[in-house]
Amino acid sequence: MKLKQKQLLRILFFCLFLNSLNNYAQDVNALNKEAMDLYKTNQKEAIKVLTNALEIAERHNNKKEVSKTKNNLGIVFRDLGEFQKAKKYSEDALTVTTDSLIKAAIYNNIGACNRKLGLYEDAISNYLKSLEIYEAKKMLNETATVHNNIAIVYNYINLNKKSLEYYDKAIKVFEKLNNNKGISQAYNNIAIVYANEGDLEKALTNFRYSLSLEKKLKDKKGIAESLNNVGSVHYYLKAIDSSIYYFKKSADIERSIGNFAGVSASYNNIAQVLLEIERFKESKTYIDSAYRIAKKYQTSEDIENALLNYTDYFEKKGNYKSSLNHHKKYLHFKDSIAKKTNIKTIQEIETKYQTEKKEKEIAIQKEQLLEKELAIKNRNLYAILITSALLILGIIFFNIYKRNQIKRKQLQKEIDLKDALAIIKTQNKLQEQRLRISRDLHDNIGSQLTFIISSIDNLKFITKDANTKLKDKLANISSFTSETIHQLRDTIWAMNKNEISMEDLHARILSFIEKAKSATENITFEIHQKIDTNVSLSTIKGINIFRVIQEAINNAIKYANASKVEIYISKENNELQILITDNGDGFDLKNVDLGNGLSNMEKRMSEIDGEINIVSKLKKGTKITLSTTLKDTANGV
Repeated sequence: MKLKQKQLLRILFFCLFLNSLNNYAQDVNALNKEAMDLYKTNQKEAIKVLTNALEIAERHNNKKEVSKTKNNLGIVFRDLGEFQKAKKYSEDALTVTTDSLIKAAIYNNIGACNRKLGLYEDAISNYLKSLEIYEAKKMLNETATVHNNIAIVYNYINLNKKSLEYYDKAIKVFEKLNNNKGISQAYNNIAIVYANEGDLEKALTNFRYSLSLEKKLKDKKGIAESLNNVGSVHYYLKAIDSSIYYFKKSADIERSIGNFAGVSASYNNIAQVLLEIERFKESKTYIDSAYRIAKKYQTSEDIENALLNYTDYFEKKGNYKSSLNHHKKYLHFKDSIAKKTNIKTIQEIETKYQTEKKEKEIAIQKEQLLEKELAIKNRNLYAILITSALLILGIIFFNIYKRNQIKRKQLQKEIDLKDALAIIKTQNKLQEQRLRISRDLHDNIGSQLTFIISSIDNLKFITKDANTKLKDKLANISSFTSETIHQLRDTIWAMNKNEISMEDLHARILSFIEKAKSATENITFEIHQKIDTNVSLSTIKGINIFRVIQEAINNAIKYANASKVEIYISKENNELQILITDNGDGFDLKNVDLGNGLSNMEKRMSEIDGEINIVSKLKKGTKITLSTTLKDTANGV
C-alpha cells in the first residue's frame, strides 16, 4: 500500500513539473509576442520585456525560447541603430537553437546588420540562408521580406536592375497578402533606386505613397525614414526650405524613439543642404554630430557621408589642407568597405544558390516521376499475379520490356538534365558579363547625351534672335556633348572586345584622323605602321593608347599651328613604340604650364605601366613617344 502511494506521489510530482515547464514556456512566448508588438512604437519598453523573458528562459534552460528571445533583442537593437550589439545577440542565438524557423529569422537579422555595417557579401550570404528555409516552408510573407532585403543590398552596390527584380517579387506577394508594412518598405526602396537613376518625380511619388502607409501603421521609425527620403528628393528638386523641414522632422522622430543611427543620416542631409546655401557655422555643428553618432554606432554609409561633408565644408571655408585630409579619410574608409565587398563573389553566391535550388526542384520532380512509375509497375504486377499461370511466361517478357523502357526514359531524362544545367551555366556566365559591363557604364548615358543635344538644338531655334555670344555658347555645348558621345562609343567599342588587335587600333586611328581632316584645313596626316596586325593589346591598354594619340593630335591641331602630323607605330624588344610628331610652333617644356591634357596623357600611360616622353622646341615642332609592353593580353575591362 505504501509503495503504491509513493508511486502515485512521484507521478503527481512529475505531472506538476511538466505543467510548470509548459507554463514557463507559455509565459516567455507571451512576453516575446508583447515585446515584438510593442517595439515599433516603444523600443526601450520592448527591451525591458525581452530582458525579463530571457532571464526566465535561461533560468529554466529552455534553449528554443532563449534563442528566439536573443534574436528578438537583436531585432530591436538593430531598429535602434546599434548594429554590432544587435548582430552579437543574433549570433549568440544561432549557437543554441536547432529550430529551422528561428534560424531563418536569425540569418535575416544578421544579414540586415551586415548590410548596415557595409559587409554586403556577408549580408547576401545570410539572406540566402534565410530565404532557403522560408521557401522550403512555403512561408510567403517571410520570403517576400527577404526578397526585399536582398534588393536593398543590390541597390547599395548599384546593381539597380537586379534590385528592381527582387523588389517586384516582394511587392507581388505583399499586395497579395495585404501586408501594408511590407508594401511600404518595398515602395520606399524602389523610390531610392529611381532617385539614384535621376527619375526624381517617380521617386517622390513612391516616397509619398510609402509615407502615407507608414502613417496609417503609426510606425514612427518608418515615418522617420520616409520623411528623410522625401526631404532628399526636395533637395534634388532645389526646394531647399522643404528639404530642411523634412530632414529636421525625421531627426526629431528618430531621436524620440532612440534610433541615433537614423539621427546621424538626417544630420548629414541637413549639413549638406546648409553647406549649399553657405550657412557654414550651422552646417559644421550638424556634421560634427552626425560623424560622432555614426562612429559610435559604426554605420558605414553615415561615416562616408559625414567625411564627404567635412571635405566640402573645409573647401568652401578655404581650408584646403583640412579638406584634403578629410577626403583622404573618406577614400581610405571607402576602400576598406570595398575590400570587404566583392560584387563578383556576391553574384557567385546567388548563382550557386539559384543553381542548387533548381537542381533540388529537378531532383524532386524526378523522384515524383519515379514514384509514379513505381506505382504503375506495382499495379501491373498485381494484375499479372491475378492472371492465370498460363500467362506467366508472357508476363516475364512484358516486365523485361517495361524495364528497358524505364531505363531509356531515365537515360533520356539524365541527358535532358545535363543539357538544362549546361544552358543554365552558360546563361549565368552571360549574366555575369552583362553585370560587369553595367558597373562601368550606365545604360542610359548615351540617350541622355542625345537628349541634351536635341534640347540645345531646340534652344538654338527658340533663341534664333538672341545675340551671337549666346548662340556660340549653345554651339560649344552641343559640340562638347557630341564629342562626349563619340568618346562613349569609343569606350563601348573597347568594352565589347576581349582584346584589341593592332589592326583594330589602326582602323580607329584612321577613323579619328578622317574626322580631324574634315574639321581642319591645310594639315596633312600620315600614319606609318611597322608591326604585325595580329599583335593584340588588352582592352585597357588599347583604349588608353588611343586616347593619348587623340589628345596629341588635338593639341597639334588646336595649339601648334602645324601643317603636318605623322604617327609611327612599331615593335621593339616586345614593346609597342608609338611616335607622334608635328612641325608646328613647339613650346618650352621648362616654362609652359602643363594643362589637363598633358597631365591626362601621363596618367593614362602610367595606368598601363607605360611611358611617355615629350620633346618640343620653339619653332621646331613637337615629338611625343609612347611605349608599353606587349606581354599582357588579359582582358582589362
